[in-house]
Amino acid sequence: MKNLKIAEVLREYRKRNHLSVNEVSNILRENNNYAAPKTIYGWESGNTQPNADTLMFLCKLYKVNDILGSFGYQEQGDYNEIILSSRELQLVHQYRTHPEVQLAIDRLLEMPAEKNT
Repeated sequence: MKNLKIAEVLREYRKRNHLSVNEVSNILRENNNYAAPKTIYGWESGNTQPNADTLMFLCKLYKVNDILGSFGYQEQGDYNEIILSSRELQLVHQYRTHPEVQLAIDRLLEMPAEKNT
């Protein structure tokens, strides 16, 4: 059974990332995942769908953070519209791996402290 939302999301996120169909085709080829531009247009029009491995690769390439929500399998929150830059991802990673400075950062940013549950 086809999920027509996949075509819409793939097209939208490719454009958000300022990638052409030819560029995506080349990136896929460089990663041993061959798809001609015609195939990618087929995915984006809903005529065909990529296999699971290719879909996951495209989600990573396009920075689709909430895969289930984006494709309509679960409710999405507003935060899913945010595409993080590589620097922002590094900051989040550093924040998570250094709990000793989290309280200071939270205070600096005037964020309420998280309750431990």
